[in-house]
Amino acid sequence: MHDPHASSLVRCGAFAYEPVRQARLHCTPGSISLKSFEFRRPLVVGIGGTTRAASSTERALRIALAGAEAEGARTRLFGGTFLHSLPHYAPEHGERTAEQLELIEAVREADAVIIGTPGYHGGVSGLVKNALDTLEELSNDKRPYLDGRAVGCVVTAYGWQGGGAVLTSLRSIVHALRGWPTPYGAAVNSLETRFETIDSCSDPKVAEQLATVGRQAAQFALAFNARDALGELDLRNARSAGSTSAAQAISD
Repeated sequence: MHDPHASSLVRCGAFAYEPVRQARLHCTPGSISLKSFEFRRPLVVGIGGTTRAASSTERALRIALAGAEAEGARTRLFGGTFLHSLPHYAPEHGERTAEQLELIEAVREADAVIIGTPGYHGGVSGLVKNALDTLEELSNDKRPYLDGRAVGCVVTAYGWQGGGAVLTSLRSIVHALRGWPTPYGAAVNSLETRFETIDSCSDPKVAEQLATVGRQAAQFALAFNARDALGELDLRNARSAGSTSAAQAISD
């Protein structure tokens, strides 16, 4: 049967959904369910960059976010200029700046996160680490820290040795924040790869690697959202069935 809405559906794996904030998710034959339910278009938040505007790190992060958008996700970027405006995170101080609160609320709403950092002396930059430390404010949330969120990892470094070490370090930080690192992480050798414009780089293979990180983050977010929506649907059905059984028992 022809679906009059088929042309407006965004497809991701076995699922298709309308590209709006609240959409009706349709499961295709062979997927987990033939039921339909309310579905929220995933939000992927990018965090990264350096103190230099339009840095290689930030441009690499933008390409990864474009990969997430290609899967139907909404995206939001907190680049180097914004991160530079954040004060050093001090947990003993109760008041937070408007910039800190903006970052905290965005990550709280996010379904997935992509982090981009330069490799500085074998580690994550202080600028990016300070932003991640600020997420301590999510510790008492229903989803604490980065729990239940896919997290893509992108590293730029002046050489291969630093890139691999920092990517491992960044994944460890994500684990400590209870996030789910995507299977694929991208380490970019900025000695060999140039980011000539805000959304392109000199090596198509590198661009594809970065886009893969974004696609996986969006796909995992979509899967997590579908799991949660199906769980809520099953819970509502169970409650409805329970009420029906109780009413039947009373009538008997």
